[in-house]
Order: sequence, then C-alpha cells, then structure tokens
Amino acid sequence: MKMGDLVLYYHSVSEKQIVGIAKVVRAAYADPTAKEGDWASVDIAPMKALKQPVTLEQIKADPRLANMQFVRQSRLSVSPVTKEQFEHILKLAS
Repeated sequence: MKMGDLVLYYHSVSEKQIVGIAKVVRAAYADPTAKEGDWASVDIAPMKALKQPVTLEQIKADPRLANMQFVRQSRLSVSPVTKEQFEHILKLAS
C-alpha cells in the first residue's frame, strides 16, 4: 500500500462486515512490534463510515465479489481489492 490509497475497513472478529473507508497516511514499513518474521505495518486514517455496512454474507453471496482474495483466504489481515470490487461494495453500502 502507498500513501493516499483508499482502503475498506473490515470488522473481522464479531461483526464480519465492511464498515468504512480509510486512507493510507504512511506507506508500509517494518512492524516495530514484530518479534520475528517479515511483518509490515501501514498507518491509516478514517475517512467515513459506510451508510450501511456490507456483511461477509452479502459479499460471499454476490457473484461479482465471490472471488475477492479475502473471501478465498479468510485468514489474511490485508488483501487487495480491484477498483470494480471497491466500487461495487460502495454501491451495496448506499
């Protein structure tokens, strides 16, 4: 991720839904809290909450989103989203 990129903010523990949009304010850097491995951090700032959250259930049921990497590999903390997927999620949230 690089400065200025927009990200979808996802609550992964209890709600399992995309709840907002944030912006990258500091590009990826080595995670200072990592004890071992190749961990990276990125700093984000909230931009706005979605009018209506988009649930994981909705995403999995939508053929246009079913191939999102975070659906196929649910243990990922960060995953890429195409421009089309991003825009479609925003439509679902309106």
